[in-house]
Amino acid sequence: MKRLLLINGPNLNRLGLREPHIYGSVTLTELENDVIQFAKEQSAELNCTQSNYEGAIIDAIHGADGVYEGIIINPGAFTHYSYAIRDAIAGVNLPVIEIHISNIHTREEFRHTSVLAPVTIGQIVGFGLFGYKLAILALLDKLGGNKE
Repeated sequence: MKRLLLINGPNLNRLGLREPHIYGSVTLTELENDVIQFAKEQSAELNCTQSNYEGAIIDAIHGADGVYEGIIINPGAFTHYSYAIRDAIAGVNLPVIEIHISNIHTREEFRHTSVLAPVTIGQIVGFGLFGYKLAILALLDKLGGNKE
């Protein structure tokens, strides 16, 4: 069974409350429960964490090395300027998929650039919460553990 880590960054603890016209009405807890169950159906174990603090996200990335086979990360606003998170991703020997609920490329100009994308195996944007399931499938496929 493949072990995966899902990291949600700043403000994602406000899912269901924050800008529901962009992010929907599902809470982070509901999302996590849904994707944990989905991962089980794919014969994978998914653990979830969320932090509004850059250092805690870096610690989670570092701590994943040797424990998990891959990481899915929604870095929130850190996407656009956190070279520290970028370096943490580059510094572990794990495939990482970057995910965003909204399509960052069709939003404000400052959201169009991801400093993390060059050190990830891919980026999934604009598919709402379903993107998390796409990320699980993509990561499992990369790891050779997808049921399909």
